[in-house]
Amino acid sequence: MTPGQQRGASVATEQSGCPDSLAPPPLSKEAALAQLLAAVRPLDEVETIPTDQGLGRVLARALTSAIAVPGWDNSAMDGYAVRCADLAAGPARLRVTQRIPAGTLGQPLEPRTAARIFTGAPIPTGADAVVIQEYCTRDADWVEVPGHPTRGANIRRTGEDICVGTEVIAPGTRLRPQHLGLAASVGATQLSVYRRLRVTMFASGDELVMPGEPLGPGQIYNSNRFTLKGLLVGLGCEVSDLGQVPDSLEATMAALARAAAGADLILGSGGVSVGEEDHVKPAIERLGTLDLWNVAIRPGKPLAFGHVHGTPFLGTPGNPVSLFVTFLVFARPLVLRMQGVTGDLEPPALKVRADFDVPRPDRRREFQRARLTRGTDGEWEAVVYASRSPGVLSSAAWADGLVEIPAGQTVARGDPVIYIPFGGLLS
Repeated sequence: MTPGQQRGASVATEQSGCPDSLAPPPLSKEAALAQLLAAVRPLDEVETIPTDQGLGRVLARALTSAIAVPGWDNSAMDGYAVRCADLAAGPARLRVTQRIPAGTLGQPLEPRTAARIFTGAPIPTGADAVVIQEYCTRDADWVEVPGHPTRGANIRRTGEDICVGTEVIAPGTRLRPQHLGLAASVGATQLSVYRRLRVTMFASGDELVMPGEPLGPGQIYNSNRFTLKGLLVGLGCEVSDLGQVPDSLEATMAALARAAAGADLILGSGGVSVGEEDHVKPAIERLGTLDLWNVAIRPGKPLAFGHVHGTPFLGTPGNPVSLFVTFLVFARPLVLRMQGVTGDLEPPALKVRADFDVPRPDRRREFQRARLTRGTDGEWEAVVYASRSPGVLSSAAWADGLVEIPAGQTVARGDPVIYIPFGGLLS
């Protein structure tokens, strides 16, 4: 337990200020995400790569098997291949006439004989069952075998896993290690994948300094640059980093124009609010279109989405936790969709028990940093970090996931809550 976390902490929801009566109401998470995904198109450029380099890439063309897997009936266990007819009357003593390791082909099995066989070895012609070795008693060239084996016992049939012509991996799949193994199992040496998404990123703020440089008055180290790049690289993006952009309209416009020239997507952190030193909104409005501004989530209400010279732009808040959360909730599915990933982009979530209180409802959906622990009864419980400040980045490093609390909802200890593990959000 760290100093910033208290087990069972009572978490009171802060009250947000009065909204501008002339501004449109913030969008819900669902509405904002739907708008983002509808505004972008997946990549259409395809490249061919070796199968062993496919990890994290998105398959562009279906992989179809030209072979059956397994390619022959084979033994699922170490044991003895037998003819069931020889054991129909009960246990029998059979002569062992051959030994068949994996990778070799045996001879046809004669009546009243058995073949010593090993896992993966082809079933010899005439055999119709494998009796595992633990049930048999070997005596030199003879073996005692129990009676009445089931026909087909311990035999993996041809094509049991994959038949010829089967679609093995569907297009739009983000390839994991098991996909690469599956591709190799059907003999695929190459895969057709979408090229990597090119993302240009920058961070706004005169107060930002790179680690290794001396801190001046009011300056902070640029943690967002490292968080954002790590998140993008983790999703398999090709990242260009423009570094720190000064707080001026001219510098912001120049950075956006430069990024749009060679990127599929622009990601910025900071400068997306409405203060005098926040220049992203007017810069985008001058260079392109601003399609989305406020989202009803906490942390991360100011979220800018638009296009600069036709290139999608997503701007996250400058507070490090707000950047982290808004990336996971919005940028991650946006990146996956642009990479060509199909299907549901929502991360897997668990329903667990709350070990905290939220006594006052918030008007915005909240994502609190959380860990899972075991309750005294063995059930999973979510513990949240004591500080809800969007500037406390240590909360994100401490946590293993997020607890999602709908707008207008209170939580009492013991209530069911939705927990989203980082394992499904960071990949």
